[in-house]
Amino acid sequence: MTFNIVILTLNSANKISKLLPLIKKQTVQPDEILIIDSDSSDNTRGLAKTFGGRVIKIKRNEFDHGGTRTLGGGFSNSEVIIYLTDDVLPADDNVFLNLMDCFKDEKIAAVFARQIPYSKTNVFGKHLRFFNYPKDSYIRNFEDRKKYGIKTPFLSNSFCAYRKSTLEKIGFFKDNLILGEDTYAGAKFLKNGYKIAYCADAIVYHSHNYSISEEYKRYFDIGAFHKSEEWILDEFGRAEGEGVRYIFSGIKYLWNEKKKYLLSEFFVRIFLKYLGYKLGYNFRLLPRLLIKLFSMHKAWWNKKWSSKRTMK
Repeated sequence: MTFNIVILTLNSANKISKLLPLIKKQTVQPDEILIIDSDSSDNTRGLAKTFGGRVIKIKRNEFDHGGTRTLGGGFSNSEVIIYLTDDVLPADDNVFLNLMDCFKDEKIAAVFARQIPYSKTNVFGKHLRFFNYPKDSYIRNFEDRKKYGIKTPFLSNSFCAYRKSTLEKIGFFKDNLILGEDTYAGAKFLKNGYKIAYCADAIVYHSHNYSISEEYKRYFDIGAFHKSEEWILDEFGRAEGEGVRYIFSGIKYLWNEKKKYLLSEFFVRIFLKYLGYKLGYNFRLLPRLLIKLFSMHKAWWNKKWSSKRTMK
């Protein structure tokens, strides 16, 4: 099957200088590399062109998690579109080959890769990668929601391949989401009778060293997303059940890593993530000043409130 790559960039010269050479080493090559660049002020666009990338420039205030990915999909003429963020690195030369092999099943709409942490990632960031990206591959369908709940439609916005024809059937990605465009698409696929897959043999490096406050803000935004798209919770279940599983997994991970002394910080992080999530879920009850203070994506709220004023 033919495939294109879409990479979203903003002042990403240092990152894509490492990423693009590794893409060129892959055993199967994309028909085209599309760079959707949010008006970078460094050499991102020039570097992308050096490696044969096709660059589409947008204004920074035009960036939208879902809408920009849809824009990239519109420029793609391939059967499969692989979306990457700029902070991902393939772990070997067969990542695309292994990912594309999953599309032999015509009911599979999307496949995401296994993410392993960079070596300098803190223990909490490492545990999150191992929790979300296990060693064994799997396939999910709508019926699996009874067993896996809210985790059933889980995909990754950092490295995921989509069958373009099925993306078109669900209207691509929804515009104006604070985050979670991947989960939104996964839920739509499953509701429409398609399957999504996790390919543990396609491995990439990707992780974050979020501070306690950054985790709090991220989970505030996740709560706001779940409230805005509450149908996902209605169909697949609440997030709290997955949170309990995460707690037990984290305790076991810290114990096995001989880092029991970090259990107190782990529980502080859990409490603040839960608090952030609940406040985000109830964002409509909060004053705007607090919403912007608590959110990781502050510019998104400015856009949201500005567009409402324009409509009036």
